[in-house]
Amino acid sequence: MDINDFQTLFAEFQNPLKSYLYRLVTDRNDVEDLTHDTFIRAFSKISTFNQESSLKTWVFKIATNLAYDHLRRQKRWQADAQDRAADLAIGSEEIRQVFWMVHHTSPYGAYEMKEHIDYCFTCISKTLPIENQVALILKDIYDFQVREIGLILGKTEGVIKHLLNDARSTMTDIFEHRCALINKNGVCHQCSHINEIFNPKQDQQEELMKLDLVKGSKKYNREELYALRTMLVKAIDPLHASGTDFHEEIMKCLRTAIGEKKDFFAEE
Repeated sequence: MDINDFQTLFAEFQNPLKSYLYRLVTDRNDVEDLTHDTFIRAFSKISTFNQESSLKTWVFKIATNLAYDHLRRQKRWQADAQDRAADLAIGSEEIRQVFWMVHHTSPYGAYEMKEHIDYCFTCISKTLPIENQVALILKDIYDFQVREIGLILGKTEGVIKHLLNDARSTMTDIFEHRCALINKNGVCHQCSHINEIFNPKQDQQEELMKLDLVKGSKKYNREELYALRTMLVKAIDPLHASGTDFHEEIMKCLRTAIGEKKDFFAEE
């Protein structure tokens, strides 16, 4: 197989691969680097592809291994990471001005509540151990089968099911205790706070009531609310959405607040 033929095959799943990597590493520059490295490594090793799985699963395994090497040099995020980002933004007029500029000038600077829930899902998943995070995202967002995830992570199906159960339980607990959209006592008010800044009050309520998650918060149990979240997240590509640039700036602020990025204004 020559490189052009491989590029054609790779292109069929390149977009979901990139969005998957973004959910793991939360940095667009790192995504580009990891995607490039994945392509090069996969092409160089194509002779070892034994069709035990689909080419897509095999390539995702290579990408996951590269992302794992990247992520294990970093600390897991804490559940209050978004609060720390909000504190940093509130205390910095310069950062708030960047948010305003991107929101008003970028074609991808919109603020939509459903996209912020997707952003929040990514942030909360970063609190999980890497293997749990990978298993959860591959199964619940990208619809990989347990067997395929086992091949990607080099684990038995029983272990993958255990990783998934633990990951879903942790995510559900954090959402239940922190999300102000479904629990008025939730400690995280980032959604409503940002919505208040960028949407008029009438539009705020209209945006909220469009969401099944909000409408169902008093009648669904916590597992069903988690399922509603995953349905919403699956429908959004974090790299090609109406608020992609806006959320990139919020993510930069968060990574600065937790010490993963040294300076919000530094070139990456």
